[in-house]
Formats: sequence, structure tokens, C-alpha cells
Amino acid sequence: MPLFAVHALDKPGALPLRLEHYAAHRAYVESDHLRGVTVVTSGPLQTADGDTMIGSLFLIEAETQAQVEAFAQADPFLVHGVWGQVSISRFLRRKG
Repeated sequence: MPLFAVHALDKPGALPLRLEHYAAHRAYVESDHLRGVTVVTSGPLQTADGDTMIGSLFLIEAETQAQVEAFAQADPFLVHGVWGQVSISRFLRRKG
């Protein structure tokens, strides 16, 4: 099954919103009903010093990019305005 990388960057100053919606985001990502996608791995992006979360990165298995786009559109972080920029790219695993 194809893999996709989802790279989402928070809007400037969105950390309070991120923290407010963090539990809903985690519940969504860990849900068994993810619109035909499987989250292979995911986690927050951080500032260089590791002190502040600034976005999210996912590796997702899905049949189509449209399924991954639907997954991202329904994530509470996008719904509530945490993410300002989301890019989705097909990913070819070479190792791992």
C-alpha cells in the first residue's frame, strides 16, 4: 500500500491553541476509524532547541492521496486553526 508523508506547520503563535486541542488531536490520530488510512508513525515537530512544538509529521499508509487529504482536513489541529500549512507527498520507503 502506498505511503504518504504529511508535514504540517503551526501558524505563528499557535502553541496555546495546540495545547488546548492536543487531547482531541491525539484521540483522533489514535482512532480506529481513520477514513481508510493507517498512521504508521507520527509526532510533533520542534524548534531547534527541542523546547517548543511547531508542527506535526505523519507517515501514513493509504490507497490514495485523497484519503490522506481527508484525514488531514478532519484533524482537530486543522479544524481549530493550529496548522497554517499542510503538505502531503507520496513517500517511497527505502529502509526500515
